[in-house]
Amino acid sequence: MRNTARWAVTLGLTATAVCGPLAGASLASPAAAPASLYAPSALVLTVGHGESAATAVPVRAVTLTCGPKASGTHPAAGPACAELRGAGGDFDALSVRDGVLCTQQYDPVVVTVDGVWEGRRLSYEHTFANECVMNATGAGVFTF
Repeated sequence: MRNTARWAVTLGLTATAVCGPLAGASLASPAAAPASLYAPSALVLTVGHGESAATAVPVRAVTLTCGPKASGTHPAAGPACAELRGAGGDFDALSVRDGVLCTQQYDPVVVTVDGVWEGRRLSYEHTFANECVMNATGAGVFTF
């Protein structure tokens, strides 16, 4: 009987020593609490020269996080997130800026986007005729 009591006390102390700090950290630490009640929006955008992502030569890549606040390595994260929110996360719905004139030169540029938009998995690929046409699409989403 003494052996059983000793094992019970040892097991109880071990459980308290291991699980106690974990439970305390999640209850007491604000860093462990969710930052927002909104679904995450985090994307990786890439640009490459070529007609498809499979054959394109990668040139640049940035990250764009739009929730809870705009951040990432994208140089204009705030305006890019605002434009994407206005389009409902639909890259095909991004408008072309007025007054931008581009040459008819065909030098294909492919853009890929992978990640999560408002909790939904997102994968997008689009080939633009040239870099000018790409930069004219949206309010700087693809300007990086």
